[in-house]
Amino acid sequence: MILGIECTAHTFGVGIVQKRKVLANIKDMYKPEKGGIVPIEAAKHHSQVAPFIYAQALAAAKTDETKIKAIALSNAPGLAPCLLAGLRFAQGKAHELKVPIIPVNHCISHLEIGQNEGAKDPVLLYVSGANTQVIAYLGERYRVFGETLDIGVGNFIDKFARLIDIPFPGGPKVELLALEAKKHEMPYIELPYSIKGMDVSFSGMQTKLVQLFDQGVGAEELAFSLQETAFAMLVEAAERALAHTKKKELVLGGGVACNFRLQEMCKIMCSERKAKFFCPAREFLVDNAGMIAYTGELMFNAGVKEKAENVDIKPRERTDEIIIRWK
Repeated sequence: MILGIECTAHTFGVGIVQKRKVLANIKDMYKPEKGGIVPIEAAKHHSQVAPFIYAQALAAAKTDETKIKAIALSNAPGLAPCLLAGLRFAQGKAHELKVPIIPVNHCISHLEIGQNEGAKDPVLLYVSGANTQVIAYLGERYRVFGETLDIGVGNFIDKFARLIDIPFPGGPKVELLALEAKKHEMPYIELPYSIKGMDVSFSGMQTKLVQLFDQGVGAEELAFSLQETAFAMLVEAAERALAHTKKKELVLGGGVACNFRLQEMCKIMCSERKAKFFCPAREFLVDNAGMIAYTGELMFNAGVKEKAENVDIKPRERTDEIIIRWK
């Protein structure tokens, strides 16, 4: 039985996995009153809720902590204060239970939990707040074939949300505005479409959205046009990766993957390419500890583990830096 801890950004979570089955996946999210995430405040939140989330996870799994064989910790990448809060809690529990810690890369856990849906050798379109990458396995590593050149698509959407006075997290409400625009057949407004190979950029679109909003263009029209443009860029990058790698499966991961329009566009593209499309349940798309525990179990079974005192945070660790020893 492996316990997982998620602590990379706004969410603190505890998950429990046994034999690839997620027995518990409990989380609590820090929500600022206004603006974006304040890392120090998010870290305080994590430290405060950690004991309660831990107890809730054990209860949900109907087990006790003596059965935990290792603690999987999302030690990378992420906001340093948040990662430190999770590390301290994980180290404390590891010493208390006399178990090792498994350092898990948050990005890789999105890919691993996606493959639990049935994908065998996919391309992963990973779209979250800070991360936007096109990833696939090749030569003992998860290679990054394309990524954002400036800002993650989730943070980009949240910036637009703040512009139109929607609090964090803005993605779900921006999606609703886009649906309203489509329902009322509002026109699509052309926005900067920036893709270079398999890399994307959102800063030009961000600037144009501010200009249009200042000129009085409605929030619904802008939300609709934003989604259609940004998601088309992402799907094009993913399709190029499928063509380049000759792979036949696409997995969506990350919080932005909860967006039904993005899922729809990916499904259409995969259907046209005769590729299989996989998308985990919503609870495994957003930041969560279930996927950390799941990946941790794969790593633990392959002998990947560390003494608690030897584990440190790696806020800027890239997906392609890690040798995959559990495949």
